[in-house]
Amino acid sequence: MKINGAMLMAGWLGVVLTPAGPAYATPAGQKPNIVLILADDLGYGDLGCYGATKIKTPNIDRLAAGGVRFTQGYAPASTCTPSRFTLLTGEYAWREKGRKTSILDGDAPLCIEPGRLTLPALLRQAGYHTGIVGKWHLGLGDGHIPVDFNQEIKPGPIEVGFDYCYIIPATVDRVPDVWIENHRVVGLDPADPITVSYATNISDDPTGLERPDLLKQKADRQHSGTIINGISRIGFMKGGKSARFKDEDLASTVVAKSVHFIEQHRNAPFFLEAALFEPHVPRVAKPSLVGTSACGVRGDVIQQIDWETGEIMQALKKLNLETNTLVILSSDNGAILFDGYYDHSFEDLNGHQPTGGLRGWKYLVFEGGCRVPLIAFWPQQIKPRVSGQLFNLADMLATLAGITGQQVPRETAPDSLDLSRVLLGATTNQIRCDTVLQGVSDTLALRQGDWKFIPANAIGKPTGMGRWADASAERFAESHLTAPMLFNLAVDPGERTNLFEKYPQKVLAMRQQLNAIKNGVSP
Repeated sequence: MKINGAMLMAGWLGVVLTPAGPAYATPAGQKPNIVLILADDLGYGDLGCYGATKIKTPNIDRLAAGGVRFTQGYAPASTCTPSRFTLLTGEYAWREKGRKTSILDGDAPLCIEPGRLTLPALLRQAGYHTGIVGKWHLGLGDGHIPVDFNQEIKPGPIEVGFDYCYIIPATVDRVPDVWIENHRVVGLDPADPITVSYATNISDDPTGLERPDLLKQKADRQHSGTIINGISRIGFMKGGKSARFKDEDLASTVVAKSVHFIEQHRNAPFFLEAALFEPHVPRVAKPSLVGTSACGVRGDVIQQIDWETGEIMQALKKLNLETNTLVILSSDNGAILFDGYYDHSFEDLNGHQPTGGLRGWKYLVFEGGCRVPLIAFWPQQIKPRVSGQLFNLADMLATLAGITGQQVPRETAPDSLDLSRVLLGATTNQIRCDTVLQGVSDTLALRQGDWKFIPANAIGKPTGMGRWADASAERFAESHLTAPMLFNLAVDPGERTNLFEKYPQKVLAMRQQLNAIKNGVSP
């Protein structure tokens, strides 16, 4: 995507050059290790340090108590693929017109152009070993031919800056349900090749529609494709029996591969993205964690996030790496309860508030869909505190560039701001004053200071998503806005009082600014 000159001058777009030298003081030549723990569908109110009492997260709470906990942290989008795209590129996903960046299937082509400067590529230039373990969901292959999971699978994470990857292609509710290490499916028997389809049932295995009696969790129609490990998935998969993962083992695999990567690169700076699967559906906890929370299976898998975090932190401590490792924990979007599987997540809430009282859920541009936990822990540099400064995951690229002394070309990461001074507590000034939030179908909202603007009809009912057929009446109503919405989040964080009639000039100004940002023109 080409960015015009006027757009490059817009500070509110996050267009900055990061400093040539590090924004902190460490011994000469010593760079921090960086571990980014990214949860999947974790809500603003799902952690103890954000107010949860029915779900216990002591390991994460310790990170928050010893580091900085942001109360205004945002995912760029209320769904996974666009948020992950923006995190790695520093560019809002809705700007990318030539590649599909909506929620991707497991056989979708790579949505990041190989060769562009990404977060891992930037850190690799700085001398880091870069790795990702867990969820990918940014596509594989070049799109010219269907992905062949029986051969080398590329381009993928390796071609966009990672030295090592151990990933599943998309979400755990989508086929193929396999691990990929670098360019190959792990444990694949050549005599039992993998075939994948999202259009036609090519599988010999029963589907959830055909045999609901075989299911561990009942599912809606969209999630009633091929049954794998007692759970029906989106799409159809044939073959690859020896390579299929077991949901109960996913968390342990993420921990084992993450710890191994850390151990391998203990003597040089490394960047690890631990891309967790929880609490995304289907929710399955490892046996030792089943029934340990007071909120059913969704609570169990959030406590599983805490276990994974604790294991990674213990590995850093054991290797004497904790002091000079920057650990960042966040989520790719906000919470959701029912999302295709009838796992009693709503019935088992027991008073827990996944969004912390914020309005809306995943898929929507209300705060509950986009505001997420964001914690940074670095004993050598970050003093314990709570920060109310705006921080979008789009800023991760420029911020880590600032910390590691790298420069980001203006046209490369047009929506990423260097917030390294914010992260490190070197300033209390509000550097980011605006952020754009993306919902389904590329619908956009604008947060500007304390104000939030959502255009009329901005939250359209998405097509081709069976899960929405089971949406609650309130959620369905929120997907059809006949009038614009304006909220003052300083006094109304729950977005309950629409002020668009009271402040028409504010609505006009914010609509104009949102349009200017969309068009790439400075206000």
